[in-house]
Amino acid sequence: MLKLKDISKTFNPGSPNAKLALDGLSLDVAPGEFVSIIGANGAGKSTLFGAIAGEFVPDAGRVIIDGADVTLEPQHRRAKNIGRLFQDPMRGSAPGMSIEENLALASGRGGWFGSVKATDREFFRERLSQLGMGLEDRLKHPVGLLSGGQRQALTLVMATLNPPKLLLLDEHTAALDPATADKVMELTDRTVREGSLTCLMITHNMQTALSFGSRTLMMDGGKIIFDTSGEERKQLTVPDLLDKFREAAGKALDSDRMLLTDD
Repeated sequence: MLKLKDISKTFNPGSPNAKLALDGLSLDVAPGEFVSIIGANGAGKSTLFGAIAGEFVPDAGRVIIDGADVTLEPQHRRAKNIGRLFQDPMRGSAPGMSIEENLALASGRGGWFGSVKATDREFFRERLSQLGMGLEDRLKHPVGLLSGGQRQALTLVMATLNPPKLLLLDEHTAALDPATADKVMELTDRTVREGSLTCLMITHNMQTALSFGSRTLMMDGGKIIFDTSGEERKQLTVPDLLDKFREAAGKALDSDRMLLTDD
């Protein structure tokens, strides 16, 4: 579903602030894979998502989604095939519009000026009821009145109403309190599994990276330095992962946030 071939990107080239963000990175992701991605700040994780989503044209390499070379395709054209959630719950929805209007726009069924059909409203109500947050009874409420967790859960529904070819989750639970983050993560896991979605998830939580999905990647210096799945992954613990980083990168993982667990 996704092929990255020798992707490189340097920001501010030729200046004292030059930053090599992606360094000849290659990656193949099969349809239906749920890949978690970890690494310290500056490892290149969000830049990787930017390359996939079309935020910039890489200096070298190719981006292929579902067999189509989209390397030069602009972000707005790729958006129809990519669903994305960000760390900030305020991104991805319109606060001044109602829940049902946001859902209608996300699904391509209208939504402006209250033009939501009764049949669509019932469909939205059914999808929201699966969240267990009572949002199905608040369809007319402005999204701006929702809590961070409610808004992130709504954005997850919006991103998957029309199943995308790729779902990109960029630390989408990091700004939430632990209990809400757990709830949104459970909803994410169920949504990805039931929809057989191809998903890449950046997380700062190493235990989450091992507990969810089918494959875990570790990045450092704009490269993938460790890639695990199957039985090997099932046997790994957080200390094991730290050891793997030390072996692959030749240094200890220097980020306290990465040591967080779900206890």
